[in-house]
Amino acid sequence: MSRTIIDINILQTVPPSNLNRDDTGSPKTAVYGGTLRARVSSQAWKRATRLGFGDVLDQSDLGLRTKRLVETLADRIADRGELAEEEAGRIAAAVLQAAGVKLKAPRAKKDQAVGPAESEFLYFLSNSQLDRLTSLALEALGSEDEAAAIKAGAPKKVLAEESSIDIALFGRMVADHTDLNVDAAAQVAHAISVHEVQNDFDYFTAVDDAKDRNAGDDAGAAMIGTVEFNSSTLYRYATVDVDRLRDNLGDDAVTRRAVEAFIRAFTTSMPSGKQNTFANRTLPDAVVVTVRDTQSVNLVGAFETPVAGPNRIAASAERLAEHAEAIDSAFGTTPQRGWVVRVGAGTEPLDVLGETVSFAELVSGVGETVAERLAE
Repeated sequence: MSRTIIDINILQTVPPSNLNRDDTGSPKTAVYGGTLRARVSSQAWKRATRLGFGDVLDQSDLGLRTKRLVETLADRIADRGELAEEEAGRIAAAVLQAAGVKLKAPRAKKDQAVGPAESEFLYFLSNSQLDRLTSLALEALGSEDEAAAIKAGAPKKVLAEESSIDIALFGRMVADHTDLNVDAAAQVAHAISVHEVQNDFDYFTAVDDAKDRNAGDDAGAAMIGTVEFNSSTLYRYATVDVDRLRDNLGDDAVTRRAVEAFIRAFTTSMPSGKQNTFANRTLPDAVVVTVRDTQSVNLVGAFETPVAGPNRIAASAERLAEHAEAIDSAFGTTPQRGWVVRVGAGTEPLDVLGETVSFAELVSGVGETVAERLAE
């Protein structure tokens, strides 16, 4: 079977916004090509993508990343076994500790009782794994030797099997149990603006509605402040190693479903930073998806020299098309297939990179190609 790599390239214009903040509340930036660019971290867009899976996949295909494993597992045990909260929490902790999960008391908030124990690290578990641990716990409760029954159920083995689609795509790292690690099949680049950017400040005021100016109340604002923002045309890139994804999931049909879900969720998702303030939800101006059998190719080099002037989308589309053809010609990385979804006449130069289709046709076309190549 030949190698199958899916590359996703997106041009997307975002109005005034603060999608992804740094520790001071400012929009994240990066210097690229010697100029300051707007930046949205890969972590921010991966989380947005993972949350977007809820709209395109069943929960049985997904997982949960949390430290509150005892509480999560105890809730499932209590629901299925009709147990008291305390008993469910006790057996949940016993099963997790037998699986090698280190537990500790959670940080107590002022004037609040300490809750259930938490795992020392974030764990990413599939819903299937949580269901199997729930069954194991309930079976152990009915045995004469509870500890032996838990051990016989091999809870650590449960954590190593039946990865969910999101775990298979984004991977899992368990610092103290490397045998539970899952190598990610998808990589997501930091999105950067194709042009130089300068952050601006929005000075805002909030008025107290209960003030009565006619009665002589102070007419000034009840609160003032500033919000930092920028606007940009972003180049976004992600890649999926279909063969690694197939190894992680162990099933061709599920692998196809995972690829289709990733393309849908990554393309249409948006990090949620300051969305209520800026209503910055946009969809891409152009999406180019290619299937390669060589290696992943990030085409950000098209924008090493920043795009200047108006009509940035048209200039960016032309740059992207020219750079893609030049790279593939020089290195022999010409894709096996390509699809282009675009909006407006300015993105027409991208037509040389693939078949121009609707987004639904792109997703189904990639899915069919993945299925064909997996069957070879």
